[in-house]
Amino acid sequence: MYRRNIFHILYPAACLLGLFIVYQAWLKPTYLPTPSPDQPDAVVEDSQDAKPERYHDGPAEPEQKQSRLIDPSVVPETTHRELLETIRDDIEKGNVQEAETKLAELPAAVAADNATRPYVAVLWNNLGIQREKHGGTAVSIKAFKKAASLDAKNPVVQLNLAHAYWELRDPAMTQDFLENLVALAPNEPFPHLALAELFQERDQLGEAARHLDQATARADKDPAVQSYLRTVTARVRGTEKIEARLTSRDSAHFTVKFDGEADQATWAAVLEILEEAYREIGQKFGHFPSKTIVVVLHSKSAFQSATGSPAWADGLFDPVLGRIQVPARDALADRAWLTRVLRHEFVHALLHDQLGPANSAVPTWLNEGLAMELSGDRWSDLDQVMEQEFTLIPLPALEGVWGGLSTDAATVAYLEANSAVHYLIDRFGMHRVQELLAHLKARQALSAAMQSQLSLSYEQFQSRWMNQLQEHGKKV
Repeated sequence: MYRRNIFHILYPAACLLGLFIVYQAWLKPTYLPTPSPDQPDAVVEDSQDAKPERYHDGPAEPEQKQSRLIDPSVVPETTHRELLETIRDDIEKGNVQEAETKLAELPAAVAADNATRPYVAVLWNNLGIQREKHGGTAVSIKAFKKAASLDAKNPVVQLNLAHAYWELRDPAMTQDFLENLVALAPNEPFPHLALAELFQERDQLGEAARHLDQATARADKDPAVQSYLRTVTARVRGTEKIEARLTSRDSAHFTVKFDGEADQATWAAVLEILEEAYREIGQKFGHFPSKTIVVVLHSKSAFQSATGSPAWADGLFDPVLGRIQVPARDALADRAWLTRVLRHEFVHALLHDQLGPANSAVPTWLNEGLAMELSGDRWSDLDQVMEQEFTLIPLPALEGVWGGLSTDAATVAYLEANSAVHYLIDRFGMHRVQELLAHLKARQALSAAMQSQLSLSYEQFQSRWMNQLQEHGKKV
């Protein structure tokens, strides 16, 4: 969210609450009975505990991620049966590296044989779950992809791959992929929800509503998707409610919607500002949006009622709806203000596009600091604060909610966010910042990510940044 004067506002960011993902310790499973003919793959649900709550503006994940093991007890008759049994046992015991090496070195004839190929896919699938259990989705997706390539008709394998794609915001989760998954697993709500989200992002609200209805009808049988269902429902219904009567204009990378009869000069100026931000900030950040970004221009009163924003808010990026929303009445009267707001919110949209659901794992000070630094948005009142005496707030205290800060503390929070991110980029370079974000996307704790990518502890980073801030004239 962007504000014109930070002396009189507070930023309503929300914090990541809840528990880290925990898996139960791996125990060798008791084999299930041989599957019946009408149930070709017996599945063991290996569900995670509930995911942490998101910031209020972040997308939610399924409450329990469905990591589905497939019963490997029946090994096909083959000259390589003993080898397949050994690999199966290695996977069960958690010897994932040995199992992966043996799977990768299987004779080509084993994977090509119609009798053994589906079983090899099962082993890759179960290996992927073990990889995910200990290293997260980023290290498991290779195994899921391999399993899916070996058995394109196994709905369990394809669902596991879809969940991995979704968590990583992998562009391979296309409309065609999801529609094929619907055909394979017609009673599963997840692919319908993913399609509803995809169509909502494309502004195809009719198709989004159709798939949402189908997901809702199936979701009662799957409590694991309730949180995701609520999020997608809010996105689709919220978009329908707010944007049903809006007029829109498109450019290469943006769709600008406006309330009422916006004049051509206004939306042309908005598109020009946004396309310039796309080129300049995308190049600087090293990432360009994977899809069209929607920008909604409201009158001041409509902006507040549609978004629930306070009167002081000059704009926001709403990740629930996936929209930049700006009050733009008489916007051309202050082109500089309009440019600052749109560029600032574009950075938030860019981060959300890159990180997907993990965007909520980025601490508020880093998120806001990147928005200010990458947009080139230098707030003059921050310079005034630097000339005054104030008390620094430790960065860990600025990772989550800022709404409870006093006006003065909020001002200091923005100053610190801007200063700390400037130091981060200046000292380590944007490449290291991108690596840091990649580790946060993989759900690594901020302290661990800093240690691995910056060779500094969180405390050391804060100490060195504060020393530099003092050297530049801060009075403590």
